[in-house]
Amino acid sequence: MPYLSRWKTITVWLVVLLSILVALPNALPNGALDSLPGMPKKRLMLGLDLQGGSQITLKVERENVIATRLAEVVADIGNRLRSANIAYSGLSGTGQDIQLNLGDPGRVQAAQAALKPLTNPVETGGLTKKTVTELTLTGSADGTVSADLTDEGIDYRVAMTAAAAVDVLGRRLTDLGAEQPRIRRQGSERVAIQIPGRYDPEQLKYILSQAGTLSFRTIDMSMPVQQAVDGQPPVTSEVLYSADDPPVAYLVHKQPVISNVDITDAIAAINAQSGNSVINLTLGAEGSQRLAEATAAATGMTLAVVLDGAVIATPLVRKAITEGTVQLAAEMTPEGAGDLALLLRAGALPSPLTIVEERSIGAGLGSDSIHSILIAGAFGAGLVMVFMVGFYGLFGVVASLAVAFNVIMIVAVLSATGLALTLPGIAGIVLTIGMAVDSNVLIYERIREEVRHGRPLREAFDFGFARAFAAIVDANITTLIAGVILLFLGTGSVRGFAVTLAIGIVTTLFTAFTLTRVMLDVWLERKRPKYLPDGIRTGVFDGAAFRFMAVRNYVFSLTAALSVVSMLLFGALGINLGIDFSGGSVIEMKAREGNADIADIRGRLEELNIGDVTVRPFGSPQDVVVRIHSREGGENAEQTSVLLVRGELEDAYDIRRVEVVGPSVSGDLTTAATLGVLVSLLAILIYIWVRFEWQFAAGAIVATLHDVLLTIGLFVVTGMEFNLTSIAALLTIVGYSLNDTVVVYDRIRENLRRFPKMPLPILIDTSINQTLSRTILTGATTMLALAALSLLGGEAIQSFAVVMLFGVAIGTFSSIYVAGPVLILFRLRHGTRGGDTAKAADRETHAAEGTQ
Repeated sequence: MPYLSRWKTITVWLVVLLSILVALPNALPNGALDSLPGMPKKRLMLGLDLQGGSQITLKVERENVIATRLAEVVADIGNRLRSANIAYSGLSGTGQDIQLNLGDPGRVQAAQAALKPLTNPVETGGLTKKTVTELTLTGSADGTVSADLTDEGIDYRVAMTAAAAVDVLGRRLTDLGAEQPRIRRQGSERVAIQIPGRYDPEQLKYILSQAGTLSFRTIDMSMPVQQAVDGQPPVTSEVLYSADDPPVAYLVHKQPVISNVDITDAIAAINAQSGNSVINLTLGAEGSQRLAEATAAATGMTLAVVLDGAVIATPLVRKAITEGTVQLAAEMTPEGAGDLALLLRAGALPSPLTIVEERSIGAGLGSDSIHSILIAGAFGAGLVMVFMVGFYGLFGVVASLAVAFNVIMIVAVLSATGLALTLPGIAGIVLTIGMAVDSNVLIYERIREEVRHGRPLREAFDFGFARAFAAIVDANITTLIAGVILLFLGTGSVRGFAVTLAIGIVTTLFTAFTLTRVMLDVWLERKRPKYLPDGIRTGVFDGAAFRFMAVRNYVFSLTAALSVVSMLLFGALGINLGIDFSGGSVIEMKAREGNADIADIRGRLEELNIGDVTVRPFGSPQDVVVRIHSREGGENAEQTSVLLVRGELEDAYDIRRVEVVGPSVSGDLTTAATLGVLVSLLAILIYIWVRFEWQFAAGAIVATLHDVLLTIGLFVVTGMEFNLTSIAALLTIVGYSLNDTVVVYDRIRENLRRFPKMPLPILIDTSINQTLSRTILTGATTMLALAALSLLGGEAIQSFAVVMLFGVAIGTFSSIYVAGPVLILFRLRHGTRGGDTAKAADRETHAAEGTQ
């Protein structure tokens, strides 16, 4: 590789300068930023775990959609048959089936013709222009007509309901004053919402989940209500109940006098005479006319005000209401009136939504966490830089500058793209700092090796960069594969970690092969040295001749035994699954005064009868975490548990974090996590198989399984919670371990060409010893960064960092004592594809020679 051309050098520095400009707004106060014209204004978007806020996932209940659709179709069938003068009886529906009997069996065909439009296919929209048949119709000679709601039709209605809900929820959040809420569809039946800022979670959940369907109905006086309850109400009426205890039944007409579509405005107020909370409703022209006519006819009688199927008020009509305004008075607090007014202004949801996941984080907790992690990150980065400068002198300074610019580029990419920086994302950056030096170490060690072989310094640089290229790309692509798959299959914090991991790998490749090269080329041009600079102290490893493979049988047997023990412990004891995979709730609290009284909390929660509850200290003596294990009763039971705990403890404790995962979400997360791990492993192993011989891929599989099993054993033995963040840690360990293994395999592959007659155990030992300095230095720098996170990063990230620290250690170990012996076990032979892969090294060598 030659000196980089002047234009390439200018391009590299322009990229660096642009990154600094894009990242700079994050370091400037708002006032200074506004006074600088032309300066980019976009800042990092912080995740909810850093700035506080709520993430709520809502689900359209299929059963509700079926019930609503069934009622609509039953009413439509009745209207169409009456319009066609076809007599019928027994029109009813159950589930997705509808039945009726014709008065004249001979009119079956006429009935089918009248109902034929209901069976016509409906276009679902989109690019595919797919059509859906919502209803099938059958008739029999005895006059029975049956209609069935199709599954695909219900699927279509569920998707339509979720799509319509997105618009309504957006209006509600805008009316609430939420800044930059993020609303997105999640599959066909879910809507995921992120609301940054401090809001009352219970208020949010009410506003987001309630249908808000309001109507004024006239009372049906044609029969006593109890007779309708005991028997069959009139076709045009239904029995509804109040929210009282015990509930009161009312027989009301189905056709409303006014409903949501008639309301143009709703304002909460206080009634001047009674002092009670009311809502002043303003109606459109048609609604005003209907209300005037209905109240004129019902003077002296009562109306029923129905909200989401429950009668909330029965006002007495004293005179006709003709002004186009009406006052809704019910038992409401001022806050409740304000929330209901908001729902009425924003419009009703097509169906009430069920909350299946909630993650609410107080702003104070986020600021505490980011403060701890920034301190840990700065300390870890400082240790890494001191370590690099101590071992490489001037080259270490260059590597440290490259790492600093690497972090700036990650911040710039996040700022420009609007991708959120999360708590695990910061951990990903800290981890990138530890791993980024790996590329520099590989290059530096290759340069040193070429110098030792007698090449002039200029040539040594060219050959060093060329020969390190394949190993660096192979090693980083394996980790990038895991990051990309996590990005697509992960959720929440896992995706935040994957974002910074993937960006960090790309920026690391840029800084290692371009920025580092540019800075070293400047040194070469100006100083024109003939020797490597003083201060490089990695020569202590040059004489290493450890016989790693001599003890392979003993070490391999020990690691195999430990892996088996891990599996047995996992089968016997199980693993402490977090709520992400088992469902349930986690509530983190901080005592308002003094320390948290765990015994008192346990006693108070036991009286609530909310099932299995775990209370443990968390961080400082003031902090405590309550975990409510999954209960029977579905999604609503989980929300009820949190509501009861809030009501019991919020007088003495600040609620800092709430996470609720319902059964349906936990099942999906388990599936997604399992799929993510398997797909990541498969993709990585296919890549290695393509790049190397099958024995290398087999060795990578065995080494990876070893690391995964021992890490799972760590979770079993320590009892640490296994959650989505653990999946991120596990996959990163896999990527790091494979990174290490690929570097060793790359050198083995190269030596297969150079020393075709050397015994395989000796060749493997030689290759490991040749890369030993890189293995030790990379492992040490990464572990320094992770140790800083473990000790100083705070409780929120500590378990993640500990697992990563353990994983890096066993990953480094397995790349030597597991990956190597497997090649001997599977009798890796000289030649075959070893010659093919060696050609890549030859091409790199020729490319370097061609630059001379």
